[in-house]
Amino acid sequence: MIFVFAQAGLAQGNQSWTSTSQQESPNATINPLRTTESHTESDGRMANRTSVETMGMDGRYVPYSDIETQSVRLNDTTVRNIQRAYGTDVDGHRVLIQEKQEEIRSLPGGAQTVTRTFSNPDANSALQVVQRETEDSKQISPGVRVTNTTIFSPNINGGLAPAVRTEQKETRGADGTIESSKSTLLNDGTNAWKLSEVRESTSKPDSPGLLTKEERVFRPDSTGRLALAEHTVSKESQDSRGDKRETVDTYSTNVPGVAGDNNLQLVQRSTTVQRSSAGTRSTIQQVEQPSPGSVGGSLRVTQEAIDIVRPDTSGNARQSRTILTPDSDGRMGQVWVDTGKTDNPAAIQVDTKAPAQKAAKQ
Repeated sequence: MIFVFAQAGLAQGNQSWTSTSQQESPNATINPLRTTESHTESDGRMANRTSVETMGMDGRYVPYSDIETQSVRLNDTTVRNIQRAYGTDVDGHRVLIQEKQEEIRSLPGGAQTVTRTFSNPDANSALQVVQRETEDSKQISPGVRVTNTTIFSPNINGGLAPAVRTEQKETRGADGTIESSKSTLLNDGTNAWKLSEVRESTSKPDSPGLLTKEERVFRPDSTGRLALAEHTVSKESQDSRGDKRETVDTYSTNVPGVAGDNNLQLVQRSTTVQRSSAGTRSTIQQVEQPSPGSVGGSLRVTQEAIDIVRPDTSGNARQSRTILTPDSDGRMGQVWVDTGKTDNPAAIQVDTKAPAQKAAKQ
């Protein structure tokens, strides 16, 4: 398992905040979770920690996972991040699962290099490198940036060899249009690179408050030629009150329960509406999909998520998230509820952790 995190850079000054949340399933089919997050930042150093506890067999919360991240600015051009992910062994002791080290270096002319190293403990608890990534990004002309990434994986000789390579070009137009093309190549084992995927995307402001994004994914077909495999169309709008709406339609040749015929079918529609009023922010996301095995059939709601963030009397922000899915009769019912609070309202984020499965009773 590879844990991935993004580092946006260290802010100036000193700041800290904490966040706690409680996640549970109303019908008790999924084990409850309790999450605590903390953030401290001072003099170019930043530390984050996310601790998750789950309900044990005796009804008490026990440690489930910890992710600790430390960031330090080495100089004006270089930031180093270290992330360690911990789990628990059969005796409940905390054990290191993976360590990731990342060094980001800014170069003249807007260029940037990033080196990431993932290490896992072996049977003797000694860290062994399991993956390394190198990323080079440079501005080749005004509005045009090229980013090349190589992923190295262990080979049969015990070393690391290039396994995956990506080449991305992004062009930003004066009218706000952003075009991107990203090619992914795989090493076939003989040091020959074979194209496995091409992603082309366009983001264009159609008018004030309206943005359209499109992405096309091409993959080799049965003859080895690149063919359109996925097409995503996204429309974002914002009205005069600041309310936002986004609709994402996803088309694919891979339709669940249907033998592929290389024709694109609408497989998912996601609609997100965000509103703000009197300090309260609400977000409703609805996911619609066709019935499995259906071709060209009508969409039905398969999930709805409702997020509400509001300030309390102590100046903290309180968040609640409810996930609903339909039962066998199509009625929407709660399957997951997440409530929490933080003293950093701007840092409230939607929880994307997968719920832990309920432990079997003895």
